[in-house]
Amino acid sequence: MLLSGFPRVQLAHLPTPLEILPRLSEELGGPEIWVKRDDCTGLATGGNKTRKLEFSMGEAQERGADTIITVGAVQSNHVRQTAAAACKLGMKCEVLLEHRVSDPSELYRNSGNVLLDRIFGASLREYAAGTDFELAMEEVAGDVRAAGGAPYIVPGGASNPVGALGYVGCGEELLQQCEEQDVHFDHIVTATGSAGTHAGLAVGLRGNGSDLPILGIGVNAPKDAQEDKVYKLAAETAELVDKPGCVAREDIIADCNYIGPGYGQPTDGMNEAVLLLARTEGLLFDPVYSGKALAGMIDYIRRGRFDHNERIVFLHTGGAAGLFAYADILNLA
Repeated sequence: MLLSGFPRVQLAHLPTPLEILPRLSEELGGPEIWVKRDDCTGLATGGNKTRKLEFSMGEAQERGADTIITVGAVQSNHVRQTAAAACKLGMKCEVLLEHRVSDPSELYRNSGNVLLDRIFGASLREYAAGTDFELAMEEVAGDVRAAGGAPYIVPGGASNPVGALGYVGCGEELLQQCEEQDVHFDHIVTATGSAGTHAGLAVGLRGNGSDLPILGIGVNAPKDAQEDKVYKLAAETAELVDKPGCVAREDIIADCNYIGPGYGQPTDGMNEAVLLLARTEGLLFDPVYSGKALAGMIDYIRRGRFDHNERIVFLHTGGAAGLFAYADILNLA
């Protein structure tokens, strides 16, 4: 195990299920498709950030913090889980929401994750896209200190080396499940955005001797920028767990051709993928991250980029609460 000795709190229901998707596999007529159900982590409807927050909040507690400060887009899954984690641990939560999506509807601004943020009692501050959030969070931290509080900053997506430890653990968990279930995968596919999930997974696999290829489907940045961001964080995380150099630059692959018009903007492929998974397997995926990653995986299969004899595992990062914010945009025909 690579995670011994790091401060940690228990927030997630682990291990998350590893399940085959027989109807989807038959529908696509390609590889055998499985899903790693990190939508089932439990906290506040679940999602991938809960694994990361076990370590971020563990460090916050160790440092004596009473107020968590974090940032995300208006419909951030990360913010929702952070607000819930703060409640569970008896902390306050100060949230900086970025208006990353242009011309948002009232539904987008007030339902889905935002509704849950308010239910969890988070203090929400709204900012324009492109704000210097490192500076803005430090300013909020200063306000907390001036009021006698003890702040701890969790970066967007909990995507720093501490947060990425959660996906080092996921990589180890997946390898253990493969052994227990006697299953071998040829590829793992996941969404890649703030980089912590992708980077941590790479360290968890490579640090334990696995060469399982990881395909990240980008949801925001161009390919070169995304791969560089993931690799930098992977290298820092590998140092933290005393496995320096275990991840090579060529291990980090991001395909950013499925973003569409921009972050959080619906695409036809995402819409089809979300409905296809719901109607073949009864699974809900979000429109911003896993929905676009699914669209990428499905397109790869249809184009024959995965061999039909291969076995793929899709890492489901959760976020179905965000569907409610897109109810007026999704094509449900």
